[in-house]
Amino acid sequence: MLKKISEVKKKRLKEMWKVFKSNKAAYISLCVIISILGMILVGLVYTPYDPYDFNLRRVRQPPSLNHLLGTDELGRDILSRVMVGGRYTIGISLISVLIGTLLGTTLGLISGYFGGKIDALIQRIVDVALSFPTTLLAIALMVSLGPGMLSLIMAVSISTFPVYARLVRGAVLQLINEDYITAVKLLGRSSWHIMYRHVLPNVLSLIVVQSTYYLGFSILLASSLGFLGLGIPPPTPEWGAMIGGGRVYLFSSPHIVVFPGLFIMATALSFNLIGDGLRDALDPKSRMFFRRF
Repeated sequence: MLKKISEVKKKRLKEMWKVFKSNKAAYISLCVIISILGMILVGLVYTPYDPYDFNLRRVRQPPSLNHLLGTDELGRDILSRVMVGGRYTIGISLISVLIGTLLGTTLGLISGYFGGKIDALIQRIVDVALSFPTTLLAIALMVSLGPGMLSLIMAVSISTFPVYARLVRGAVLQLINEDYITAVKLLGRSSWHIMYRHVLPNVLSLIVVQSTYYLGFSILLASSLGFLGLGIPPPTPEWGAMIGGGRVYLFSSPHIVVFPGLFIMATALSFNLIGDGLRDALDPKSRMFFRRF
């Protein structure tokens, strides 16, 4: 019996991968993300130059064989700084999305399952958070908390959790009256058991897709805060801060801004396209279509 269940799971995973791979944009985006993550992992042990070592004799040099992406306004190698800075930009986004997802999903489950006054209270908090533009809310939080990595993670997390709370609540309200939920209630299972063992698995695909989209958004948000000087303080080579530091040389030495900007754009766009691929792969109708061939 267990062997048969395992075979069914493997078959579903193969079908999901087949659907995902058929989406060329999503598949290429996955390769791009793997390449960028590989570059960041290499940066943990090796960089062509010290990303913090400035040299005024090589200030604002254009791309060359010695410096593939050129040097910045203080003579620091841009490639080395991009390799090191990726761990901060992407790392902060990953942690922020994880925290926002956990917080928003928990509140959404509680709100949708229990309803009543609890639902009203949670939804009013969510309404207040959603009434502010996300970037403006993040800026206000950063001004209140002060610059730093922890503050940046908290600001991005708090700015994004309301979307998950509203999304999960809507899905729970659709599932709560299903026959299998009623059957589990009649068996005397606790509310927490029902929420996390029977309701959550059925909304997990929505959460995964939404989280992938928000990874791209969180990268843009974290970079925007870094660009404004509200993120990680210098000399840490965060991608947004690198653009902010080099913006005054946009016309005389555009490579200082262009290359970090390209990495931000490629990463954010790739996560969004991967989200499209995951949405199709997790859709049972798409998998049924591919079973015919």
